[in-house]
Amino acid sequence: MSKIEKLLKNEKVEWKKLGDVCNIKRGRVISKIYLEQHKGEFPVYSSQTRNNGEIGRISTYDFDGEFATWTTDGAYAGTVFYRNGKFSVTNICGLIEPKDSKKLSVKFIVYWLQIEAKKHVKGGSGNPKLMSNVVERIKIPIPSIETQEKIVKILDKFTDYVTELHAELHAELHARTKQYEYYRDMLLSEEYLNKISTEIMGSDNKPLNFKIEKLGDCLLNVKKIKWKEINSKIFKYIDLSSVSREFHYICDTDLIKAENAPSRAQQIVCKYDVLFGTTRPLLQRYCLVSEEYDNQICSTGFCVLRANRDKVLPKWLLYQISTSLFLEHLKTHEKGTSYPAISDSDLKLYKILVPSIEVQEHIVSILDKFDFIVNDISKGLPKEIELRQKQYEYYREKLLTFEK
Repeated sequence: MSKIEKLLKNEKVEWKKLGDVCNIKRGRVISKIYLEQHKGEFPVYSSQTRNNGEIGRISTYDFDGEFATWTTDGAYAGTVFYRNGKFSVTNICGLIEPKDSKKLSVKFIVYWLQIEAKKHVKGGSGNPKLMSNVVERIKIPIPSIETQEKIVKILDKFTDYVTELHAELHAELHARTKQYEYYRDMLLSEEYLNKISTEIMGSDNKPLNFKIEKLGDCLLNVKKIKWKEINSKIFKYIDLSSVSREFHYICDTDLIKAENAPSRAQQIVCKYDVLFGTTRPLLQRYCLVSEEYDNQICSTGFCVLRANRDKVLPKWLLYQISTSLFLEHLKTHEKGTSYPAISDSDLKLYKILVPSIEVQEHIVSILDKFDFIVNDISKGLPKEIELRQKQYEYYREKLLTFEK
């Protein structure tokens, strides 16, 4: 018999509606202006999940003590938090407090609702809601307070472990990414290019073993599709959201044809084209087009960089636009505040270093190896996090499974 089975064996459990054993309240309207005018030390929690739901701090508080809170409206409806201390919540949050803390633990409520609450959210994708009258009717198992405390203690340890693991894995990923960016920028620097060009091409070359050219001077023209001349052919459509910002590849596309093509579906892409998202360019949404998307269509929200291979390799372009120097170019030429963008012409003004094709091949091969290692870590860490999260959820449900 497992420790969990021993813990729950012969445990007498009452099932009660939350409204019968808890006081359930709602928060109040707290606007951005109010937050600005009443700055202080006490947190205000709202519907978001980042930063533990905190949206600001004010000089007063509405609640003091241990509570469970949940999001009532929107995308995060049914998300449950544990709160302890002096704080306030907005009107799109609900608050739960046991009527008798000697019989029902707040943390036990939180852990139970983290399993149960989402099942009661109504409204689908339109406007999800979990209102107070629904929460009041949710039934909760109530074992002895001693058993509740033991369950909470076990789950607290799991929570701390998962949180610590998340932090460690993200720190590892951040360190590896920074290391990669350092070596990438170094390998693409003038100093290194001169050095490696001399080694590869021989010592009789001139001191400057590469050219400096505008990005636009290293490209071939890209054709636009003439939808009126297209009959029933179906294309894969690469929109801005189709490109992964984290891993820089095309991960999801829609199927389109002439009759349903979006107005921005205009550019014909080829294998080895480099795509760069010019809308919100500082997000650095870019990728290399794989064979799967040869002769397919992409949005005009991308600048399509088609390498003139007499001058540059496609991957040379890809690595050039991933550098910190290119990011600075984007910051300088980006226009607009609410909808920032960079024009194709401004993007193509960026000056790149163009060594011989042999040197480009050498450096690209090194960067490919670095890129593989970092991406392997990047993909592996989320899987590790997901595995630990599932392990935690498995034991949480085992601990909170009672017969009705």
